[in-house]
Amino acid sequence: MKRLKISHKTEYFYNTPVSFGPHRIMMRPREGHDIRIVDGRLEVEPEATVRWLRDIYNNSIAILTFMEPSDKLSIMGEAEIDYLRDSPIECLIEPYARLFPFQYAPEEQIELIQYRLPSYPYDGTVLHDWLEDLYRHGSGEIMETFDLLGMLNSHIYSSFKYMNREEHGTQPPCETLSLGTGSCRDFAVLMMEAARYWGFGARFVTGYIQLSEGQHGASHAWTEIYIPGAGWHGFDPTNNKMVGSEHIPVAVAREQEKACPVSGAWAGPANAFDRMEVSVHTTAV
Repeated sequence: MKRLKISHKTEYFYNTPVSFGPHRIMMRPREGHDIRIVDGRLEVEPEATVRWLRDIYNNSIAILTFMEPSDKLSIMGEAEIDYLRDSPIECLIEPYARLFPFQYAPEEQIELIQYRLPSYPYDGTVLHDWLEDLYRHGSGEIMETFDLLGMLNSHIYSSFKYMNREEHGTQPPCETLSLGTGSCRDFAVLMMEAARYWGFGARFVTGYIQLSEGQHGASHAWTEIYIPGAGWHGFDPTNNKMVGSEHIPVAVAREQEKACPVSGAWAGPANAFDRMEVSVHTTAV
């Protein structure tokens, strides 16, 4: 077991006071058999009422309703967690799924439908051409399932240059393939869509990572792929790693827009917005 402290602060600055609509905040780590929240708090400026809910993916979301206009919006989430899994990743894959291609069991196919459908169906041709170097889908070629997914993870890492983008949103796979660059969000989306092209159930994950030398992104994103027997298994193509105890998930979703840490609207003059600043620290306690 290890204990981690996460501090995540997002600030928006405006040239004149503006009014704020309801905001959705996703900063609280996902609790489970491997993560337990010991302590946590959420600080908001200007004053707001806070209502907590669970969404369709069981993510913990704070809904903020603001009382007054302001020229600054500051949201600070802190959490201290115990991570109970600090051992090598074990993948006990069901025998029928150890070799690819395979078919999910009928009862799992029903649950996984939404995670197997592409989010960018018109990028299928481009993905097909790019993936041919790794695996010829439909050729009858047989590979170890975990080796194939590991190759995809490494292929994204080695094929693209990481860029820290503060802009809202993510690039579609075709744009990442064309530019040859992207952020952790872009690489997670590319891996998610590539895995879906092969027929896997895949979903987007946002969270934090305890950084070590050469890694990117304290506020981070990666991909989880459903492997029978192993369950939802995380892959981090930005850092060429399997997801382990240094990764702290906050939210999962079929599409990345539904796992945004901060979302909401403001009303005021068109030129009121000045800048955004984000600070994330993940440290061992």
